[in-house]
Amino acid sequence: MKKLPIGVFDSGLGGLTALSELNRLLPNEDIIYFGDNARIPYGTKSPEVIRKFALQDTRFLLSKGVKAILVACGTVSSNCLKEVAELAEIPVVGVINASAKKAADIAKEGNGRVLVLGTSATVNSGAYETALKDNCIDKISSRACPMFVPLVESWHPNSEDAATNAIVSEYLSDFAENNPDSAILGCTHYPLLAEIIQKYLPKTQLVSSGACAANEIKEILEKQDLLNENGGKIEFYTSGGADLFRLNASAFLNGEINGEVAHIDIEEFND
Repeated sequence: MKKLPIGVFDSGLGGLTALSELNRLLPNEDIIYFGDNARIPYGTKSPEVIRKFALQDTRFLLSKGVKAILVACGTVSSNCLKEVAELAEIPVVGVINASAKKAADIAKEGNGRVLVLGTSATVNSGAYETALKDNCIDKISSRACPMFVPLVESWHPNSEDAATNAIVSEYLSDFAENNPDSAILGCTHYPLLAEIIQKYLPKTQLVSSGACAANEIKEILEKQDLLNENGGKIEFYTSGGADLFRLNASAFLNGEINGEVAHIDIEEFND
């Protein structure tokens, strides 16, 4: 069991930010990553479609014999994580709880304000608000940022890019005066925009949901004595084009990706 890989899935490339942190924390673990690039974005789709896609993604990872799954997708984590866990019957970690706890801990040292940034489906689910209230935070603001995912997937903007500044300003300018103590980057694509988000929220500590989830899965594997000591291989799969995935993924991972990339037909993984 220890030598089995960890599975990670996301709607596209954003989950690579979680994979990068997971690989840093657990360099001896084999990891299988699936990006559903052909059907991105998930955040604008109905709960029924999100659930269908999430269960297909899960079945694919289970077919590869994984020992745990990191759901590196805020939309899935906030809408149907329970269904994923019931199907998998192995440890499953989403991106909601750990990041909500970290954001709450930061806010308790300040004015108690937390800002949640996420896809429309994530924000509409109310999952972060529930998790924050469970951590005794009630000063919560939320903003759906539907343009962030296509912005990141289409090119890799920098803090000087005029179009990126216009989009980020549109979403965040109303919150700067409220001085939230922490802002949850509730989609694993958003760390690629962290530098520019910080420009508009200069007094706010940003919390990466993917990084928090990676730390949570590390703790679970440690407690269950499931850590591998002799791995380190990473395999990449996509429902889109493998060559395009490799090209774009290199920017998310700060260099050429280390591992094979293969295309799969995700529609084959139905009930």
